[in-house]
Parts: sequence; C-alpha cells; structure tokens
Amino acid sequence: MKFYIIGLDDNREQFFEPKVLNKIAGGKIFSGGIRHHEIVSHLLPASAIWIDITVPLDNVFRAYEPHQEIIVFASGDPLFFGFANTIQKRLPKANIEVYPFFNSLQTLAHRITLAYQEMHSVSLTGRKWKAFDAALIEGRTLIGILTDREKTPSAIASRMLAYGYNNYQMTVGELLGNKDKEQIHQLSIEKAAQLSFAAPNCVILQRLTIRPRPFGIPEEEFNLLDGRVKMITKMPIRMLTLSLLDLRNRNVFWDIGFCTGSVSIEAKLQFPNLDIIAFEQREKGEGLMEMNSKKFGTPGIQTIIGDFVQTDISNLNPPDAVFIGGHGGKLVTIIKRVEQILSPQGVIVFNSVSNESRELFMKAIQQVDMELLQSSQITVDNFNTIEIMKAARCQQA
Repeated sequence: MKFYIIGLDDNREQFFEPKVLNKIAGGKIFSGGIRHHEIVSHLLPASAIWIDITVPLDNVFRAYEPHQEIIVFASGDPLFFGFANTIQKRLPKANIEVYPFFNSLQTLAHRITLAYQEMHSVSLTGRKWKAFDAALIEGRTLIGILTDREKTPSAIASRMLAYGYNNYQMTVGELLGNKDKEQIHQLSIEKAAQLSFAAPNCVILQRLTIRPRPFGIPEEEFNLLDGRVKMITKMPIRMLTLSLLDLRNRNVFWDIGFCTGSVSIEAKLQFPNLDIIAFEQREKGEGLMEMNSKKFGTPGIQTIIGDFVQTDISNLNPPDAVFIGGHGGKLVTIIKRVEQILSPQGVIVFNSVSNESRELFMKAIQQVDMELLQSSQITVDNFNTIEIMKAARCQQA
C-alpha cells in the first residue's frame, strides 16, 4: 500500500508545487480531516473518493484496506506528531512519501520571530499530561505545545497556576495560516487561564524566571498528617530510599502508604517522566498529597485511597519499583500481592523501624522467592535507627 501524505496549514489558498498538484489531479482515493477537506475540496477530481479521518481510527484503516494508493492531507509536517507516524505504527510495511509543510509550532515561532532550535515540543493532542508535566518540572526554557479541544491554552494555563508555574509567558496562535482569522496572543499565564481561544491553536511557553526545584526537602516544609512530624519519612532516609529504588532506570513506581506524599514528590521532582501511583489507607492522605504536590510543583502523581490489600489493581500499570512506607500490620500480604505483578527485574524497598519489622520483611520476601539485595542503616537526630532494605527476585543459578 502506498501513501502520499501532503502537509498544509489553515490557509484556504494553499500553494502546492507542480509535482504535488499533478499527484492530486491524478488521484482517486483521498483522506484527511473534515477541515482538510474544506481546504482542498476544490482541487480534487470530480470522481474522487474521500475517507474522513475520525475516531475510532480502526474504522479509518478498515476503509483504507481495499485501496493500493491513498493521498492523505494532514496538518503541517505529517512526521511531527502527525498522521504519518500513525500509519507507520499501524502499517509498518506501507510505502510512505511525505510532502511536509511547516508544523504549527514552527509557524508560530516565525510569526513572533523566535529562534526555536532549543524548543522542547510536547503534543497534548489526544494525549495525557505526562510529557507536559515533565517539561514543567524540568524547567525547560522554551516549550512548544500542540493542543486539542480539551487541553486548550486556558486549561494548560490553569494547570500551570495550580502547581505554581506562573514563571512563563504564553503565546497562542489561532488558526495559523488563515489570512482572515489568524490571531497571535502573547500574555501572562494568569490572563491565559481566563480566556478562550479559537481552534485549532498551538502554544509556545517562554520561561521568564527559574522556579526552584529542590533536591531533598526538609520535612517541616511539608503539610503533615495532623502536624505529626514522626509520620513523615525524614529527608536523609528519603534520599537513601530513592537511591536504592534506582528510579532513573524505572518506568512505574508504586508508593504504598504515602501519608504526606514526601517520597512520591521527591521522586517526581528528580524523575519527572516516571509514572507514579501512590496508595494510602487514610482519607486525609488525598488532601495532603494534593496540597504538597501543588506546593512543590509535582503534577501527575496518581493517588488511590483505601486498604491496599482490598484495592483493585488489575487495571494499573505494573510497577518495576515499589516502596512500602506503611503496611498496617499486613506486610506479608502486601508483598505477596505486589510480587504477583512486579516486573521481572523489579525491586521492593522497605524501611524497617525495628527488629520485628525486619524479620517480618525477611519472612515475606522468602515466601515469594525474593532475596535481600542490599540494606543500609541510618540514624537521624534522636530518632530510632532505620534499616533501608532492598529486595528482588532470586537469581536462577
């Protein structure tokens, strides 16, 4: 199957090179979004068959199956978060020829005469917030964002304000290329959160000041459970715990018994692309996690409230790193449950506060054929000595 993918903008008077015009004139099967059809319909042969690109895409690709050659119209550069990527994933053996136009972020940068070679690009079109959250936490100097009908410029600005990222200027480009309707807006994050913008649009964020990104947060800076300082993992212990979890080489981290959220928040600050799921039995934990996440600028931590051993975990991404910060006397049951879905190279880290809890952890990992890989003892101020223990599956001889 052969695809010719032609990029365009919102201009109703598109300019195509002769080679592309000849390809269109001789084509039979065409495809694209409804907006694309409005732009190019006058160029299509009278006998043209048009296949709308709408969700679900399974229906679109079923419509493609009877045809050997299809001309597709796509926005901007089809290889920049575009439909050419989708075709490559679904039909890896397809022959693809691309005729790109400027992508919308390039066009917006051109409009404001902005050198964009260092721009970090993020697509929120039909995607979750994860990549955008990571760019904020990392403090990227220049962020280009592709939006959609839900993740609009105002929704983006509202999320930034909620987590304390008002240290950017936002530029919004509406209907780029449409000579009658194109609009460019440069405004503060606070102002952007209050407005609505015509679609399609895209966003460029320019950092004005650097937001602090702490490494090792003193426990007194967190909102605490009933003000109880003993109910938070102390900062030196937190740092050593994260070290043993080896999160730089992990994808999904589960924090069981998060209480104030300190471990999850430290992990997200240092490893923004990490998927973090945090569990806590006490209902107050949800509010604490929200307050502390907003205070320290860590969007994207998923929280689940309830008894972990009773929680439905079947639809969650399986972890490759787990920290057990609280167990309510159910440590053996928790470890048995975690081991069933832990990735093959996954690890479990537990902070033991007594000989009894140490023995309980050793008993639990032995029952699931795991072994102690590493342990370290640390004493902070006048508190009891904590042993940080790391376990993994036993290596086969």
